[in-house]
Amino acid sequence: MTALFPERLARRARGATLSPIAQASQKAAHLAQSGRRILSLTTGEPDFDTPEPIKEAARRALAAGATKYTPTAGTLALRHAVAARVAEDTGLAVGHDEVLISNGAKQAIYTAFAATVDEGDAVVIPAPYWPTFPASARINGATPVIVETTRATGFKLTPDLLAAALSPRTKWLVLNSPGNPTGALYDDEEIDALARVLRAHPGVLVLWDQIYGRIRFQPGPSCPWLRQAPDLRPRTLIIDGVSKSHAMTGWRIGWGVGPAPLIAAMEAVQSQVSSGPSAVGQAAALAALDPAADVFVDEARAVYARRAARVAAGLAGQAGLVAVAPQGGFFSWVDVTGLLGRRTPEGRRLDTDQDVADWLLEGHGVAVVAGAAHGQSPALRLSFATDDATLDEALARIAAAVASLLPEEDLA
Repeated sequence: MTALFPERLARRARGATLSPIAQASQKAAHLAQSGRRILSLTTGEPDFDTPEPIKEAARRALAAGATKYTPTAGTLALRHAVAARVAEDTGLAVGHDEVLISNGAKQAIYTAFAATVDEGDAVVIPAPYWPTFPASARINGATPVIVETTRATGFKLTPDLLAAALSPRTKWLVLNSPGNPTGALYDDEEIDALARVLRAHPGVLVLWDQIYGRIRFQPGPSCPWLRQAPDLRPRTLIIDGVSKSHAMTGWRIGWGVGPAPLIAAMEAVQSQVSSGPSAVGQAAALAALDPAADVFVDEARAVYARRAARVAAGLAGQAGLVAVAPQGGFFSWVDVTGLLGRRTPEGRRLDTDQDVADWLLEGHGVAVVAGAAHGQSPALRLSFATDDATLDEALARIAAAVASLLPEEDLA
């Protein structure tokens, strides 16, 4: 029966691959199952438990019989709560008809592209990027236009780079702040400059992904984009959720907030894919949006900021590694240019960042994600959404691994 495949698969499916982050996590899990102690710094998943008041809200919902289908766009209570939160963040009035609750923020991104792009349309994505951005665009028939950013610009898109990337076929611009994987945060002046470019291209939609917006290490609103450029609201989709900020990855609740016609189209797509999200998950998310839950978010943010400094200190002074200080989120982006071309004590030559990632995992039991997965090499992404003891041991192993590399003069 398998002889018909992969020839019978759609072209878009043939080009789809398992997320490289999932691949790295699976490889680490496989080695762990063999009995090795593997320290995983791959997945952006908070190590904290979901706060007890949120879990209690879910238990109350179960006791009340919240086990049935929900409206495709989400429960009215949660849509109103999300609208109120976005209104607070942006200073703009937001209606519940401008909110779509989804099975995680990733689904909202997918349904947005599914509802809007045609074959040949372009989606502009700054690199380094979260791998789902280009993958989701591509599987929906769009062409990802990858724009390389650099350390000199803080790994952020500049007006000149944006202007050069836009074309008559551009349907979307994707912006992620704080960014995954670099933790880069767009400030008001940078937003103003990008908005000026977009005003000359009225057909371009903006996907503003702020899933890490409440994990920023400096004061400011979670959605500065619409605070700075409210006139772009008719073509902006805000992506957010509770997974990262409230340690609720497994509850699978995210959302998109944007123009009512776009939200209606996304709802139609979602109705054919998954229908409404879990009733219990939405009850829990509603509790997460209660101001009382902000105490947990503030405490978690402080821990992540401390861990970011911990990673920087742990990698400082290691020849061949240059860590970028994140301004938010829970990832460290580490340039490994200085390790390429060197050999391990076993004689293995490290030619790519994937070689470095494989060597750290197989030889030293530390799982990280190669920069190639994020569209820029040579680098590594390290997640510090893990406990301090694991993080410290992982950093010590990385330091020992780097120290074991043969010096340049010993290379054959």
